Amino acid sequence: LIFIISLFLGTTITISSNHWVMAWTGLEINTLAILPLISKSHHPRAVEAATKYFLVQATASTLVLFSSMTNAWYTGQWDITQLTHSTSSLILTAAISMKLGLAPFHFWFPEVLQGSPLTTGLLLSTVMKFPPITLLFMTSQSLNPSLLTILAILSVAMGGWMGLNQTQTRKIMAFSSIAHLGWMTIILIYYPKLTLLNFYLYAMMTAAVFLTLNSMKVLKLSTLMTAWAKAPSLSTILLLTLLSLAGLPPLTGFLPKWLIIQELTKQDMAPAAMIISLLSLLGLFFYLRLAYCATITLPPHTTNHMKQWHTNKPINPSIAVLTTLSIMLLPISPMLAT
Repeated sequence: LIFIISLFLGTTITISSNHWVMAWTGLEINTLAILPLISKSHHPRAVEAATKYFLVQATASTLVLFSSMTNAWYTGQWDITQLTHSTSSLILTAAISMKLGLAPFHFWFPEVLQGSPLTTGLLLSTVMKFPPITLLFMTSQSLNPSLLTILAILSVAMGGWMGLNQTQTRKIMAFSSIAHLGWMTIILIYYPKLTLLNFYLYAMMTAAVFLTLNSMKVLKLSTLMTAWAKAPSLSTILLLTLLSLAGLPPLTGFLPKWLIIQELTKQDMAPAAMIISLLSLLGLFFYLRLAYCATITLPPHTTNHMKQWHTNKPINPSIAVLTTLSIMLLPISPMLAT
């Protein structure tokens, strides 16, 4: 409970601060609060994940401090929105990319997610991404557009390609997260509110998927294949949630992609929009694979796994609410567009 409270405290401090040092303090509290949650199981893999996470986040925090101090040295401003010095904005972009796990700084994220339990994985993919994204949102005026576009396209490409041959659900979710972060980054300078909208919807859909996987105790694709007999309704809904994460039209996940592509074409960035849309097809492939394993591999099929007993355990209300939202929010898009 203490760690969860500290986690939300750190997030709140970062997103409500105006001064760089306060923002940095919030990020540090966040990092220190999530570490015990990662290494809770005392498995060597979990301890390794916690160590990797700590090293990466410490480096990124140092770089955040360094960039803000450089900026203060040249401009005399500690205000987050006044990051006007070009070198410090470049260093900040690198630091926040490390914190978020944007390509080419993405290598730690799948490893850490694979070493931590599903609930901690959910926190790492949603809550822990929020403070760095708000920092990017506040400094979006002074960031370098071409650098961010390159990082975004790289992230979508890496998230798609590296997720293709994974068999572990947590690693697949990690690469999906990297690809989604690419979509958020590419629009950040032109329409920052869309970045936040994309983040909220992504967090909602990811939460739905993680909670579903957690309630079915699924860590590998082979377990997912036999989970159909255990909870048929949940598997069916998981299919739709995964397709929503992939961004297929009648579902919620299509909404941010549609608005982002529209805004990019308005900004004369049609080539970038085309590349990023084509690269998200790679992501669609592994979501389809997850969906296929969840629902279409019905018996009689030849897996060497025991069939699981059907459970009449009631489904968690939060899963019900989140999945409903991640499937049915597309009709509110006119309201958002205005």
